[in-house]
Amino acid sequence: MNFNRLDLSNETLLHLYQHLLRPRLIEEKMLILLRQGKISKWFSGIGQEAISVGSTLALEPDEYILPLHRNLGVFTGREVPLGRLFAQWQGKRTGFTKGRDRSFHFGSNEHHIVGMISHLGPQLAVAGGIALADVLDKKPKVTLTYSGDGGASEGDFHEALNVAAVWQLPVIFVIENNGYGLSTPSNEQFRFKSFVDKGPAYGMDAVQVDGNNVLEVYSTVKRLAEDLRQNPRPVLVEALTFRMRGHEEASGTKYVPQSLMEEWAQKDPVENYEKWLIEEGILTELAKHTIRETIKAAIEAGLQEADAVPMPTADVQEEIADMYQPFEAPVTEAPKGGAAPEKRFIDAIQEGLRQSMERYPELVLMGQDIADYGGVFKITEGFVAQFGKARVRNTPLCESAIVGAGLGLSIKGKKSMVEMQFADFVTCGFNQIVNNLAKSHYRWGQNADVVVRMPTGAGSAAGPFHSQSNEAWFTHVPGLKVVYPSNPHDAKGLLCAAFEDPNPVMYFEHKMLYRSLSGPVPEVYYTTPIGKAALAAEGDELSIITYGMGVHWALQVCKELKVSADILDLRTLLPWDQDAVRRTVEKNGRVLVLHEDTLTGGIGGEIAAWIGENCFEHLDAPVRRVASLDTAIPFAPPLEAAFLPQQRLREQVAALRNY
Repeated sequence: MNFNRLDLSNETLLHLYQHLLRPRLIEEKMLILLRQGKISKWFSGIGQEAISVGSTLALEPDEYILPLHRNLGVFTGREVPLGRLFAQWQGKRTGFTKGRDRSFHFGSNEHHIVGMISHLGPQLAVAGGIALADVLDKKPKVTLTYSGDGGASEGDFHEALNVAAVWQLPVIFVIENNGYGLSTPSNEQFRFKSFVDKGPAYGMDAVQVDGNNVLEVYSTVKRLAEDLRQNPRPVLVEALTFRMRGHEEASGTKYVPQSLMEEWAQKDPVENYEKWLIEEGILTELAKHTIRETIKAAIEAGLQEADAVPMPTADVQEEIADMYQPFEAPVTEAPKGGAAPEKRFIDAIQEGLRQSMERYPELVLMGQDIADYGGVFKITEGFVAQFGKARVRNTPLCESAIVGAGLGLSIKGKKSMVEMQFADFVTCGFNQIVNNLAKSHYRWGQNADVVVRMPTGAGSAAGPFHSQSNEAWFTHVPGLKVVYPSNPHDAKGLLCAAFEDPNPVMYFEHKMLYRSLSGPVPEVYYTTPIGKAALAAEGDELSIITYGMGVHWALQVCKELKVSADILDLRTLLPWDQDAVRRTVEKNGRVLVLHEDTLTGGIGGEIAAWIGENCFEHLDAPVRRVASLDTAIPFAPPLEAAFLPQQRLREQVAALRNY
């Protein structure tokens, strides 16, 4: 192995040595504790330490790094206290996740680290969002993120690199190519010769380094970072390396040819660098012994500190509360009295969006075709002229990367909106929403200040992929908030409230209401409280609990049948207003729950079950549910009409009144 010191001082060379040795000694201790049952699982980075250590020390301390399983050197390089790090691995409250997640599944803004989730690829897009925030703020910073060769097969890898290249984001994508994705060798993962071949295809530079040579990693990343700070753009770094232990300890290494293990053992990054330092007279045997003993003593002290902390005791209220960043919405209700101008549903959304952009200079809008074109529904038409393309950003067709970028922007204190061109397309960004946005605050205290706008609903004969009502997918995900306005006033007010709330909000807007429904909308900025239902009509025969288009179906049917009914517009589906539901159930005793979504698994089942458990003594009839058929949404108008619940609603309202 050829070590080229360039112009590095002896002090720097020894500093690199100490940081290279520290994760190795920690790992050796952890493997002992794993066998003793004192930690539950371990992903070994033995043989790969030079990548984490070299790249981390090459950056400035306030530049973000997004590590993976085998990047212990990132945490030790950023001087994360060992007692707290060991407590994290033991599931103690003094760790970074209060015992809620394990290993390196955590972040620390204090140390400018954003930890992984098990899905690997999504973190690459988060790095892009962090870098975007620096670009918007004109800060000469870089962000560095890692991927394994196996994880690079995921679509998130492509999306993240593509967005970073298109937006010229200063991200260093380090590919730790160790030849295996768990047990699957590279020739079963991809057919290209080298990852550096991918860089030019994305329009970015790519370089290859010996990932076991800490000086080569350090000098290369340092040189690239200095360049990228002045000339922002992404770069791909392929680090050739090998892991000397299994993917995790239980998997072993029997699938690796012994000759390959022996070959890479000769390239050990710690032993070779240590030997070179001694040969060059930079490190003495006495200093080597002293450094090792000092590190071992620090490890033992950290373990004693972590061991002294008891295992956590569950506090149910705290667990529930920590799913969300605490937030008390300011009272910004619309003023009472005076005639408010009539606005269409779509215009109310546009006005709320514009006023939120004016109110929050840190708010960034992202979506397909939303800039000059104004979006497929023209909601952001004219926004580029007012706010500029830096804040109103066209995106490539990559929902996952853009949602991930929203989390990255949040980490740097910004707000973002991601527009799904149609709610149906959210499936391509589903993982980022339910596993990254929703869980981030619960796991390590980082909120996701992201609003995802979801044009939804049937009625336009658009078929199975442009008409779905998929709000129930998200009402099952703690950490998200889900709102669904039914009228122009609430459309504006709930959107403004969603931007005020620092938690991730899924904002559903029914496409068929855009230009067909008008109503009074105050011109001033105001919010409609999230989590509060409202009565769209009052009556004493029965209660219909619904939201969105269901409100208008219920109003029409009750008018046709001359039924006197409470029509409770939920407005928010997570958290939904249990007090309002209780009041209308106690008042009328006959309840129907209505939604456009399909029947099975819809939120109506949850509400009906809650009523049965909590309001049974007030019921005069079984709770009825009315919803769309349990099929995909058909294209032909007669089939779509049969799919939707209006006719079944008429029948059930009449039956419930006569029960």
